[in-house]
Amino acid sequence: MNLHEYQSKELLKKYNVPVQEGIAVDTVMAAEEAYRQIKTQTNNNFAVVKAQIHAGGRGKGKVIGGEQRGVAVGKSLEDVSTIAKNLLGHTLVTIQTGEAGKKVNKILIAQDVYYPGPNETKEFYLSILLDRAKGQNVIMYSTEGGMDIEEVAHNTPEKIFKEWVHPGGGLQGFQARKIAFNFGLSGEAFKNCVKFVTNLYTAYVGIDASMLEINPLFKTSDEKIIAVDCKLNLDDNALMRHPDIAALRDVTEEDPTEVEAGQYNLNFVKLDGNVGCMVNGAGLAMATMDMIKLSGGEPANFLDVGGSANAQTVEAGFRIIMKDPNVKAILINIFGGIVRCDRVAAGVIEAFNKLGNINIPIIVRLQGTNAVEAKKLIDESGLKVQSAIQLSEAADLVKQAIA
Repeated sequence: MNLHEYQSKELLKKYNVPVQEGIAVDTVMAAEEAYRQIKTQTNNNFAVVKAQIHAGGRGKGKVIGGEQRGVAVGKSLEDVSTIAKNLLGHTLVTIQTGEAGKKVNKILIAQDVYYPGPNETKEFYLSILLDRAKGQNVIMYSTEGGMDIEEVAHNTPEKIFKEWVHPGGGLQGFQARKIAFNFGLSGEAFKNCVKFVTNLYTAYVGIDASMLEINPLFKTSDEKIIAVDCKLNLDDNALMRHPDIAALRDVTEEDPTEVEAGQYNLNFVKLDGNVGCMVNGAGLAMATMDMIKLSGGEPANFLDVGGSANAQTVEAGFRIIMKDPNVKAILINIFGGIVRCDRVAAGVIEAFNKLGNINIPIIVRLQGTNAVEAKKLIDESGLKVQSAIQLSEAADLVKQAIA
């Protein structure tokens, strides 16, 4: 589950991680009031207005039909009001959203951290994620913050540092000091960075995050170390332990069909192909998608109905797949292990009768417990559903359907 920047920062603050303070708002009037509060608190006329969407590249992105960037600095109340009007309710397109973009429902009015002082300001990059190859969390960091880290890794890989953390011991003090040293810090900034990294790693583990990215990690002119931005992804399987965090989910940022699928406990991911597929088991689903490609088609989705498929879940799966206008055929590939094939066949027939007006080819391949009985049910149903026992048969039927 992804969180907005303002939500992520509030979580970090609970672990004593310093962040760029701000106020999230959803109206222009509230944005103006937030600016007044921040101006009073900081005695600074400058404030940063940030679009709150689940996508990176906001600073370089633009709203459709205008020139407004997703992150902009306001120098006055009028500036902040204008930026808020240009963002709220409009669609922001960034390198990560695609051409469709994302609608901006909230903005963050944040304090200016680039204030003058006795020392130089610096921007760094730091992220924490799981290195599956090593089975350890890794802290990846660079002195080149505020930039596209992919370009830094490609053009100057020597500027990317990595620190692996053993799961049995946690982050050690010498590792946090090593990170601060590689940032080139000293004195008060060095001490603050060690505290920041230590608390950040504690937060990462404590909230069961799967990815935490700070870009930029900022050293202020008075030697503070703060998170100016934060991207946080949480492990969905651990949300049961964090109902307060699960309540922060913003479904408006997610694909509506994926949200609907989640309501029926269906594992669904929308793709760009022309053959919808409904399968039980992630491994079989991947193999089915490969088979569709080998047949000359492109999978339109990944849909795993799990081991407890019934008429209700099959019907929900049909309805979700049918919402994609690009789908030219639907392939149902079920292995009857936990669930009997005849039960799935009955679900397919019931769903077909309920939905009606399904005018695209439906191919059903059932194998396993009661597969023969299931094929007989479908063949005798009178519906325009083609059945198969072997995967090769299903592949041939898919090829004919999309020809």
